[in-house]
Amino acid sequence: MPMPRRGRETGGGGKEAIDFLQSPVSVARALIGWTVLVDGVGGVIVETEAYDMDDEASHCYVGLTARNAVMFGPPGHAYVYLSYGLHWCLNFVCRAEGHGAGVLIRALEPTHGIDRMIERRGTTALRLLASGPGRVGQALGIDRSFGGLALDAPPFQLLPPSGETDVAAGTRIGISKAIDLPWRFVAAGSRFLSKPIPRENAS
Repeated sequence: MPMPRRGRETGGGGKEAIDFLQSPVSVARALIGWTVLVDGVGGVIVETEAYDMDDEASHCYVGLTARNAVMFGPPGHAYVYLSYGLHWCLNFVCRAEGHGAGVLIRALEPTHGIDRMIERRGTTALRLLASGPGRVGQALGIDRSFGGLALDAPPFQLLPPSGETDVAAGTRIGISKAIDLPWRFVAAGSRFLSKPIPRENAS
């Protein structure tokens, strides 16, 4: 099965490749429909958001710090941060080393290890297991120790879509700066999104 080459591409080429050297916007869109597993637990990526170093909403906007160092490379690694002191959030680093950028994994459609996700989340509602970045982190068992790990090696596994995915774009949510950028991408019509994209904003 296709596996990512460290820091560069996932898959074997063509439509089954994600080049993490590309812009976070390109990577965020391309990831929709892929499956991410952590120790065999996970699901189909149905919602992402892109963040770049010139973007005021990005952790990289302030420059290189101890907190955001992983986002400055190498690409194809996991950047993990604690949101509101409660929830670990999973991001995929992209762009060339030295350029801070990444993609936030906002929601999954659970497909693998659902019993483990239910145990971790404390709910049997399938739609709520991983519909939101904090829920994704909890469902996958993400914590600080995953920060900096390569996406092409255990415990991570990335699997390409089995078919085409209809992708819609809209503005990001849960931020107060750069709110007009259409850098949120979703699997159109998915019931596992953290929040639907308003029809007037979809593209």
